[in-house]
Amino acid sequence: MIQVHPGQPDRYVITQAAECIKHQGVVIFPTRCLYGLAADALDPSAVNKIFAIKKREKNNPLLVLVHNKTDLEGVAADIPDQAKILMHTFWPGSLTLVFEAKPGICQLLTAGTGKIGVRVPSHPVARALVQSAGGPITGTSANLSGSPGCWRIKAMPQKLIQAADMVLDAGTLKGGTGSTILDITCTPPRVLRHGTIPSDTISKTLCRAIKQ
Repeated sequence: MIQVHPGQPDRYVITQAAECIKHQGVVIFPTRCLYGLAADALDPSAVNKIFAIKKREKNNPLLVLVHNKTDLEGVAADIPDQAKILMHTFWPGSLTLVFEAKPGICQLLTAGTGKIGVRVPSHPVARALVQSAGGPITGTSANLSGSPGCWRIKAMPQKLIQAADMVLDAGTLKGGTGSTILDITCTPPRVLRHGTIPSDTISKTLCRAIKQ
């Protein structure tokens, strides 16, 4: 367990965590609201560890974090124009977009749906970690499935902490509502989970862009 500054994470610490991820390790890390579980999203063995740690059903897909829009091309088969508008407006931030998954993406991530949820995180530690990892990482919350997420390490189940290879403790997080999840593969886009960004804000953003 390593203490990390929430706004200015030590580069050496982030590099250590990224190397852990690159070698099939699991890292508990801070996001804007809650702590998350990071593993190499392109490594089936690493992704399987996440499911085992969370005791998560295999029919429940995992979202992934990428560093920027360019990295999205590695996991999404197609990026619709509406998605580009929303990415420009809300990324980095609390909007998870669901795309058609690129062929070859780990089916554990998609739960056999052929779709994948992707977000560019806004928290400095999460952004630094996904950049240093050099590829997409899992962004699921650090909790046991069906249990509330944790905004401080002290409130996290000890079994979860012990199952991780590394813990980045950034203190008490903001807590509250998670990201809004929007399926961009259908017309009109469909909200799968209401979160920080209201659905009417998303609709207005798309309408303004169309009018322009």
